[in-house]
Amino acid sequence: MTPAMDTYLWTAGQAMAATGGVAQDDWHVEGISIDSRMIEPGDMFVAIRGPRFDGHDFTADAIAAGATVSMVDHHPGAVPTDAPLLEVKDTTLALEDMARAARQRTSARVIAVTGSVGKTGTKEGIRLALEDQGPTVASLGSLNNHWGVPLSLARLPADTAFGVFEIGMNHPDEITPLSQMVRPDVAVITNVEAVHSAFFDSVEQIADAKAEIFDGMGADGIAVLNRDNEQFDRLRKAAIATGLKTIIGFGIHPEAEVLAVDVRTDGQGSDIKAMINGVEIEYRLGVPGRHWVNNSLAILAAVNAAGADIRIAAQALGGMTGLKGRGQRHTVEIPGGTFVVIDESYNASPVSMNAALEVLGQIQPDGGGRRIAVLGDMLELGTDWEAKHAGLVEILIAQKINLVFTAGQYMDALWDVLPKSMRGANDFSALNLGPKVTAMVRPGDVVVVKGSHGSNTGPIVEALLDMAHSKTLEPAAKG
Repeated sequence: MTPAMDTYLWTAGQAMAATGGVAQDDWHVEGISIDSRMIEPGDMFVAIRGPRFDGHDFTADAIAAGATVSMVDHHPGAVPTDAPLLEVKDTTLALEDMARAARQRTSARVIAVTGSVGKTGTKEGIRLALEDQGPTVASLGSLNNHWGVPLSLARLPADTAFGVFEIGMNHPDEITPLSQMVRPDVAVITNVEAVHSAFFDSVEQIADAKAEIFDGMGADGIAVLNRDNEQFDRLRKAAIATGLKTIIGFGIHPEAEVLAVDVRTDGQGSDIKAMINGVEIEYRLGVPGRHWVNNSLAILAAVNAAGADIRIAAQALGGMTGLKGRGQRHTVEIPGGTFVVIDESYNASPVSMNAALEVLGQIQPDGGGRRIAVLGDMLELGTDWEAKHAGLVEILIAQKINLVFTAGQYMDALWDVLPKSMRGANDFSALNLGPKVTAMVRPGDVVVVKGSHGSNTGPIVEALLDMAHSKTLEPAAKG
């Protein structure tokens, strides 16, 4: 049966109205992509001009992959003359226009999430908590920049009940235009820490940049803030200054509206008792770590602010899982038994390093297994990078990590202060370190791999998984 017109994501007429573009054919699309490699049949391909690549050069590939139409600023030479095209003056601006039109046409409650760490996990948790309560759409992965946010918003169907969007930054003035595009009803700031400090003179400046998320909100918007964070008062004042009247704090601070009363953690998750605006909720959280406990409070605060059922949401958090690069666990079968890999390779900062190592310390390896940390450089830390890398030795010792492997020029500072009994191997290149790690892993070990994205620790995870057949302990987050 042919779907009704209003069930399509975009029709030719709607897209032309939003962008001011010209299309010669009548078509409809069910998805949008700016990456020709990710095209699904029925998608629109948007040919973005980037700093390294021009999407117009890949338009023919997108059509071959099944794109219904391509949005372009000219007719690419390799594309057939009769190919369906939506021609616009500027594809980046046109994508932003589609994002604004998508926001205008929906009556969804829209939640935006930012913060120094925990953005993606919190965003995924909110999605999980809401999806049984109405049609819910969230930005995929970490699509949180000047291309990812409008792309995610343009993918928002008109009949969505809840939209959840991640907004990131590493410089001042990046969040404001994105917030003004998303126009969140609820804004969550997970925390403010010295992340991307190479681009800021102080943590207070980072807080001010995060507070830009309020710039796109109306007076009836709701701010959800970490009550335990040192920047809470600064963020609260910024929210009030932009006209917000409702501010919800979460954490263990006694004045938090969403308050953790009792927390019992183990290597697989946490059992939590919380008070949410005076209502007691008990729930199981399916991912381990104190940082995830705080994230879960932010999730429930956001759900409550969006007007959804907090008990249904809390029950859903038992199914929360680690994400690829952000805590996803695998068990790897090798001769003589298995070992566990915890994939934290997507990003790293001093705060998230500490959190990952605390989780590793909570796990009791099987048999004669060891706790092993494989660490890559933490980037964008500014002038005090040496102290921050060397300072990791304290938590490594406190959490009784048995063996440490390091990669990168900054990790030399940690290697130099590591006790000799904890040293696995050190190398300037993460690619070179991989074989040294795989050579020393044995049955019963639990291995966490973590580093900033640019430190390239992801291939070490793949090398560990390639040692034998791997079975994912935790399913990937729902897409």
